[in-house]
Amino acid sequence: MGYSRAVKIGPIISVSGTTATDESGEVVGASVYEQTIQALKNIQRALAALGADLGDVIRTRIYVVRIEEWEQVAKAHGEFFGTIRPATSMIGVSGFVSPKMLVEIEADAVVGE
Repeated sequence: MGYSRAVKIGPIISVSGTTATDESGEVVGASVYEQTIQALKNIQRALAALGADLGDVIRTRIYVVRIEEWEQVAKAHGEFFGTIRPATSMIGVSGFVSPKMLVEIEADAVVGE
């Protein structure tokens, strides 16, 4: 497909849409809450690979298949970001590449400033 998990240009890091997959590409978690946790763990790893962490995140974008489950997504997001409180959006979508996927998250971070 020709894309990067995350790209760093100067102090800016953009993490591509990230789902709840494990190292082998299998979807982890049956609930949107579990999948949000896994997606955020995947984002943490992508940031760490570029010398950043969740404290550097300034914005997330969350795409959810079942928007009525937004509270479960928000709960998981809050558990990871707590007092960091990045700007965020949550958007309902009709689906993803795999019907097992319930949530996808993008993140932008700024480091070294």
